Amino acid sequence: MKLLEYKGKELLGKYGIPVQNGIVAGSPEEITSKINKLTPPYVLKAQVMTGGRGKAGGIKFAAGIDQAEKLSGEILGMTIKDSVVKKLLITEKVDIKDEWYLSIMLDRVIKSPMVIFSPLGGVDIEETAKNDPKKLVKITVDPFLGIKGYTARYIFSKFGLDKKYFEDFALLLSNLYKLFTEYDSTLVEINPLAITKEDKLIALDCKADIDNSSLFRHPDIYEFREGLDEDVLIKDARKYNFLYIPLKDSSDIAVMSNGSGMLMSCIDLITKTGAEVRAALDLGGGATRERIAEAIKIIFKDKITKYLFISIFGGITRCDEVAGGVKLALEEGLENRKIIIRLEGTNKKQVLDILDSIGDSVIFAEGITEGVEKLASIRSTR
Repeated sequence: MKLLEYKGKELLGKYGIPVQNGIVAGSPEEITSKINKLTPPYVLKAQVMTGGRGKAGGIKFAAGIDQAEKLSGEILGMTIKDSVVKKLLITEKVDIKDEWYLSIMLDRVIKSPMVIFSPLGGVDIEETAKNDPKKLVKITVDPFLGIKGYTARYIFSKFGLDKKYFEDFALLLSNLYKLFTEYDSTLVEINPLAITKEDKLIALDCKADIDNSSLFRHPDIYEFREGLDEDVLIKDARKYNFLYIPLKDSSDIAVMSNGSGMLMSCIDLITKTGAEVRAALDLGGGATRERIAEAIKIIFKDKITKYLFISIFGGITRCDEVAGGVKLALEEGLENRKIIIRLEGTNKKQVLDILDSIGDSVIFAEGITEGVEKLASIRSTR
């Protein structure tokens, strides 16, 4: 679960990490009613789940209220990398004299948290790692020990940082790690971590990812997610613990499977035929026929989707349950839709009898390649 900047900063503030005073608004009228709480000049920042907003015009500066209201009208509603700006974060501008980078992420290879620091903040960390790797340090954190004082001391020693910032930095790093662990995070990033003219450390930006499976422990994050302006099909799928992923608006093909690897393989093969995939749905494991039927209905709620390619290896999810779910969905009426289905695994022998009872709306394939070929053939003749 990726957080918008303003929500990430809320968490930072909750853990005693300094952030700018700010307001969040979704309309010019809301900005007018709230902006008096802040002292000019202002920074206006589009709240979108994508990078590059500054280059796209999603970050602007305003000297006073009138200019802030005018610029906010320009940012709200703009599109940044396919994301429409629905919310705006306005903060007080801070005079800074230096910028650092600091993050804690879950390293899935070593299965431990990792602290990443660079004295070159304000730019993409990938750029720093590529162009000036000596200005970047990665420190593995033993989850049984957590952050200790020697972690901050090592960072300051390696880069020769001014010791007058050490106590503030050590406390900030400790609090950031506490946030990271208590909120089941996979990433908490501050970029830049700024040093102000008054020699104070302050987080000017924040990215945070929270493990989706932990949201039952974090009602504030759950409420944030449910309040997002998401595709209605994403929300419908989530109710059944499915993952629905919109892809290409120009297509009329959807793909359904029980695993991201299988989904990507299917999408790659379909793409090689010259077609594109409109959406993908990951069932996860153990889906019953009732859940399969709900998944199919969710996909076909999108009236543009005319073809569904299903590829499932039946282990926990039995093949006859999948076929039964297809039959159950089609019994409720899905006109002018075609389902191409490839099944392998538990109870496969029972599948053909079930599918034969459905009619010509469903086409069976013995393998993924054969299924993709049949999909391409059907589309070319309609």
